[in-house]
Amino acid sequence: MVKLAAYRRPQRPGRPLMPKWFAAAFVDRDHRLRNGWWVAAFMVLLAALLAPTIVLSAHLGREITIYEQALIIILATVAIQALRRRPVSEVTGRADVRWLTQFGLGAILGGLLMAAPALFLTLGGWVQWEIAPPNPSALGSAILLMAGVALAEELLFRGVLFQRLIDGIGLWPAQLVIGAFFVLTHLGNPGMEGATKIWAGVNIFAASVLFGMAYVRTRSLALPIGLHFTANVTQGVLLGFGVSGAAEPSLLVPVQAAGMDWLTGGAFGLEASLPGLIAVLVFAAVLSRSFPKGPSSLADPLVGRQAPSSKHPPKTPVR
Repeated sequence: MVKLAAYRRPQRPGRPLMPKWFAAAFVDRDHRLRNGWWVAAFMVLLAALLAPTIVLSAHLGREITIYEQALIIILATVAIQALRRRPVSEVTGRADVRWLTQFGLGAILGGLLMAAPALFLTLGGWVQWEIAPPNPSALGSAILLMAGVALAEELLFRGVLFQRLIDGIGLWPAQLVIGAFFVLTHLGNPGMEGATKIWAGVNIFAASVLFGMAYVRTRSLALPIGLHFTANVTQGVLLGFGVSGAAEPSLLVPVQAAGMDWLTGGAFGLEASLPGLIAVLVFAAVLSRSFPKGPSSLADPLVGRQAPSSKHPPKTPVR
């Protein structure tokens, strides 16, 4: 007697939890959250940490210090990296002798970045110098302030935001976005008006590109932090120019030629001067050619994807 097989109704595949086009807006092909959402998450975290700080500072009748701003940015960076399950050193660079060496190199370059246009203006007779009354305590406080500014701004503008944008949209679109953001945060500075706003805006944008190249070529924040720190110290604390429009205690006092703000930078500082802009552009061009891409990552800085290594070519499968 022949037994008939039991009839089984074919099962329909289950419906996905969400349409593919909708899921693609949040995750990439490797099922990882897209970089744009990490950028948004970072900004939301910053706002969440900054809002109560602003309220508390207003209640106490004081402004938020640069050190508090730096702490907020550090906390947001640590939180994002924890959510991504990646070390903070991926953002900052590994804390080792190489990091210190790059910071020292950046410090030298930052000093030269401001000394070069100042020397040009001196030799041309557009700036003369006087010695400021000594005030070691004020000078020390100004140097600490410049350190806080360099740390906070580089961690904000060349940290998570810049790095996620590079991986998401590529290097030069990321440079444009961060450069515009960098300029936007300086628009409220003292002296940002008239022709100075144009000169300073272009110069600050170019400086953002320079600092961005310093990160891309080393895959570490050591070089851009060193550059930023000593550029501000040299410009303000040593030479006595304004630092983005802010006057700082200094060793020297520059006496500038009248009516030549486009050349000397006026009260805003060398950041609003033609020689300062030329120096930034030259340094950016030299920096882009002087360093190999950082060994800490094989990512191609143009597209943010893993580039093939010439040392380890793919093996041909044995048949």
